[in-house]
Amino acid sequence: WKMAVDRSWTFVRLAAAFVILAGFSLHQNRREAAYNIGTSLSLRSSHTAMATYPSSAFARMCLRGPSRSPRLRGLVGGLSAVDPAVKWLEANGYEIVGTGQAASGSGWASTEKLKAADGAEFFVKKARQPAQIMFQGEAIGLRALYDTHTIRVPNVLFYGDRTDGQDGSLIIMESLKIGGRSSAYEFGVDMARLHLATPSVKEAAAGKFGFPIDNTCGATPQPNGWMDSWTEFFRIRRIGHQIKLARDPKLNDLWQRVQEKTNNLQTLFEGIEVKPSTLHGDLWSGNYASVDGKTAIFDPAVYYGHHEAEWGMSWCAGFGSQFWEGYRSLIPEDPGFRKRAYLYEAYHKLNHYNLFGGGYYYDAYGLLERLL
Repeated sequence: WKMAVDRSWTFVRLAAAFVILAGFSLHQNRREAAYNIGTSLSLRSSHTAMATYPSSAFARMCLRGPSRSPRLRGLVGGLSAVDPAVKWLEANGYEIVGTGQAASGSGWASTEKLKAADGAEFFVKKARQPAQIMFQGEAIGLRALYDTHTIRVPNVLFYGDRTDGQDGSLIIMESLKIGGRSSAYEFGVDMARLHLATPSVKEAAAGKFGFPIDNTCGATPQPNGWMDSWTEFFRIRRIGHQIKLARDPKLNDLWQRVQEKTNNLQTLFEGIEVKPSTLHGDLWSGNYASVDGKTAIFDPAVYYGHHEAEWGMSWCAGFGSQFWEGYRSLIPEDPGFRKRAYLYEAYHKLNHYNLFGGGYYYDAYGLLERLL
């Protein structure tokens, strides 16, 4: 009888441990889902439909947690003439006739949709912090992409601090009408055209790597100071930066061994020429969608770098064979691409570890090990 009781208590303890672990896993997945929704900045939420492309199961593997596709409420009147977004738009020739809630927003910004008398619609985000902190990096990044005239990007009209006596800032951009389908092949071609375009910033056009300002990748600060060497830029400003944020002795030791083995990454790039390309910087399945039959990209972490670095989030992007066929029609695969892919993926896995913890540590560690 005593043995039976002991076994029963053992079973209860194991069951309780399972419930706790399951609860932790669900909590972690919800954190990641919140990040996925928050970092997409609710752009897709400002429209009546989600894009159906991509549809592969692989693309959905990184979208954990419950589905949350916010719905746009009908436009209503009763706008305040002192609303900073309305005031700016009307000062620039638009008669605003209605507004609607674009989504529930994120933890750091509220969103809304404004409609003009001529039918034009605008997506507005407001935050309590200054524009230099909240919106400058996004605005300048979107403009850098837009200025290449190669791929559909929302046009930023304005960003700045509020002028209505309240603290905070706002950004105004065109509202994308997301929905329908687009060609994966043409998306690949457009991304290749983006990477082949001459950078609009003089430093990058002259061969330097970086960006005029620092920005963020998700919620993580992303330093972008200009450097002449791509290997030095990625070694210091990307992987090295994430390793410092992780504060893990084992990761730091592995990173030191990788640098020694690859001569500070230089052996990974032997026999190829690296030129600065305009990069989206955080291209996963939540940051592109179909708009009027073409694929649009948004919510970037833009900088000028090696075009291959764009694919560090491919594990969470759902790019299929047609996409790669389109991309490779203009940019063939360089020797060593497969091994360098471990390096570029490691940056984003380290970033996810610094944001969420958990299994991303082992993913990042394993990717860096493959460089030895």
